[in-house]
Amino acid sequence: MTAAWVWIYWLAGGVSAGLFAYLLYALFNAEEVA
Repeated sequence: MTAAWVWIYWLAGGVSAGLFAYLLYALFNAEEVA
């Protein structure tokens, strides 16, 4: 899964870091999602 690193950031840095990583992931993959 490409989103695996988001969970790694979440566990390593806490919820705020995980949410930030998820937002970056969503932005970089917005074209694929939309």
